[in-house]
Amino acid sequence: MADQLAARVASVRSFNRFYTKVIGTLSERLLDSPYTLTEVRVLFELAQRDSTPVAGLRKALDLDAGYLSRILGRFTSDGLVTRARAEHDGRQQVLALTQAGRSVFADIDMRSAAHIGELIGGLSDSQQRRLTEAMRTIESLLGAERRPEPVVIRAARVGDYGWIIERHGALYSREHGFDASFEAYVARVIADHVEHHDPKREAGWVAEVGGERAGCVLCVRRDDEAAQLRVLLVEPSARGKGIGSRLVDECLRFAREAGYRRIVLSTNSGLHAARRIYQRAGFELAGAGAPESRHEIVDQEWSMAL
Repeated sequence: MADQLAARVASVRSFNRFYTKVIGTLSERLLDSPYTLTEVRVLFELAQRDSTPVAGLRKALDLDAGYLSRILGRFTSDGLVTRARAEHDGRQQVLALTQAGRSVFADIDMRSAAHIGELIGGLSDSQQRRLTEAMRTIESLLGAERRPEPVVIRAARVGDYGWIIERHGALYSREHGFDASFEAYVARVIADHVEHHDPKREAGWVAEVGGERAGCVLCVRRDDEAAQLRVLLVEPSARGKGIGSRLVDECLRFAREAGYRRIVLSTNSGLHAARRIYQRAGFELAGAGAPESRHEIVDQEWSMAL
């Protein structure tokens, strides 16, 4: 029995050596970023929500308090993190990623997804399923509790656009009482984007939670100087995970890189959760909805300099 256990321990250690080399965690810096694997893991946790108590972060990652303090000190110096006192308890500190912090995380997250995509892209569909099922088995056997499902922000692709139209129609009807004319309005926005968009200056993204679509946003051209954020949506089951903010951040990052000087959006005054996301990102209310929207549910325009 002891010999069997020793052989199995050796097998696990062999797998650990193999996998850490495959995914690149032996490098001093992860994915050619300035940050270590542990630092990127901290960034990941902070990116999952709008704010995080320091004590909760330390518990979630099981990190030494001094080690975590040094990491957060570096993030603060780099302008990635802000610290504030908790409203309910002034003794506790609450952390939040800045816009720069979310941009840094989004870049690392995108490169990580691309790296894993390249790693498993050569496998057949059945082989990919075997691999992910084996990973879930390892996680369920060794994990003390179920971990949150991963959130991935990826480029929109064929098959997503019909989903965007359907989910807008269904959710806005159920939650806000909009009729089928709103679904038609979204369909026109999507059709125009798909048929005429310039990939250098316009793009779309879909958020996935555990492999299932959970949110979306578009960045389109308003004119040569201004981009427009459109069709932001987060599924009810995925809210509270910071997905809306991450989608908006991705849109802002793209707009800056595309050379726009400002970005605008048209929305409805009753969409309070969306308005909070826009305000946190730096948008300001500019006035009545854009005339070209031609839809009665659009009654506000927000704007932000880039």
